[in-house]
Amino acid sequence: MARIYPFRALRYNTSLVKMEDVVTQPYDKISPEMQQRYYEASPYNLIRVILGKREPGDTEAQDFLPAGEEASNVYTRAAESLREWRKEGILAEEEKPALYGYSQTYAVPHSTEVRERRGFIALGHLYDYADKVVYRHEQTFPKHKSDRLALFKATRAYCEQIYMLYSDPAFTAEKLIFGTKEQGEATRPADLSIVDEYGVVHRVWKLTDPVLINLIVTAMADKKLIIADGHHRYETSVAYAKERAAQLKLPLGEPLDPDEKLSGGKLPAPPFPEAAMMMTFVNIDAPGITILPTHRVVFGLENFKTADFLAKAEEFFTVTPMATADLNLLNKTEGTAFLIATRDGYHLLQAKPEAVKAALAGVPARQAQLDVVQLHSILLDRILGLSQERITQLGNVHFIREADEAVELVHQGKADVAFLIKPITMDQLRDVSLAGDVMPQKSTDFYPKLLSGLAIYALD
Repeated sequence: MARIYPFRALRYNTSLVKMEDVVTQPYDKISPEMQQRYYEASPYNLIRVILGKREPGDTEAQDFLPAGEEASNVYTRAAESLREWRKEGILAEEEKPALYGYSQTYAVPHSTEVRERRGFIALGHLYDYADKVVYRHEQTFPKHKSDRLALFKATRAYCEQIYMLYSDPAFTAEKLIFGTKEQGEATRPADLSIVDEYGVVHRVWKLTDPVLINLIVTAMADKKLIIADGHHRYETSVAYAKERAAQLKLPLGEPLDPDEKLSGGKLPAPPFPEAAMMMTFVNIDAPGITILPTHRVVFGLENFKTADFLAKAEEFFTVTPMATADLNLLNKTEGTAFLIATRDGYHLLQAKPEAVKAALAGVPARQAQLDVVQLHSILLDRILGLSQERITQLGNVHFIREADEAVELVHQGKADVAFLIKPITMDQLRDVSLAGDVMPQKSTDFYPKLLSGLAIYALD
């Protein structure tokens, strides 16, 4: 069963700070230029916690130092910032446990369409994937996990949310939080409304009524959850929760009293603080979800020649020269297809189903039909010799949202080839995830990202 909990969030005191000056995009979407801009925006910007600047003389994380040595690094400075901000009243803990309705209104990139994505922020119980409650859809890598674990151990706080998907055609949470299902106007004004640097309007509603909270908790109990964004943070948190459960001799996978019924003002709580983390839950069945493609740019290839590459690709794909890198044409092309850009021009690659099927005979059918899997398994691995291990080791594949940026890197001679792809569909993601399969890294790009700093779950 999926268990969620209300919590007393740490939130910025809006009488002391301007929210637009202190919130950020998620840590893994912050460029060095963005990091500097956030630093300059306010001395209380959350960047100092989630992605602080490294300084000369910084030590390793505490876990890697000899006994008796004290760490001094981005993690210790993050913890100190949180402590100071709480002392100064910049961050204050809510009086009552709450769930938080969360809405994002945005323009779909490269279109005039405006959408609203609604969900809610709560604590979500941590499950091992083997429990078949939480499902992943992408591969993860150890380096990213160790960084987030070091930060969490130092700060003892979740400053960013995992983005979780669930299915509820009845729109139970939406009706209880916003007073309406789907995209109808909310029946009460938001408690907070801010606009980020991409023009996305973020609104938050605080829900403290115990009866309504318990109705949402009960409605979520039978849901399966799919991680949309935050795989590394989720897996890191599960590992640490298991460690703490063993130390405390408390169960992790089940509540302390599984037969306990919620009623009146009684609210559920995690069996121990580390057993849950902060998440935003979004209903797959509601409108407003946008998945963008993440294009691949490859550089550092020895003796790369377009003609040789295309000759090998023709075994699996029909190759058609193109005048431009027209994404509209790509998206209208039936079946698996890619647009590639090299210094010699543009080409459309359309899969030859039988040849691809034979090449991916050992890959589960749900995965084999995905464009991104065919790209990685055939074009990158088989033809260019870039296995997932080699990509991780050499770092010679960049993952880029904007097609124009990807193509420009090729034109500038900074890359050998750019692969422009179509986005994964929600049905594909759901089918692959619930089957227990995974896609290559960066297979999805959910837009917009969840804003960091709207709420913080402090364990102490």
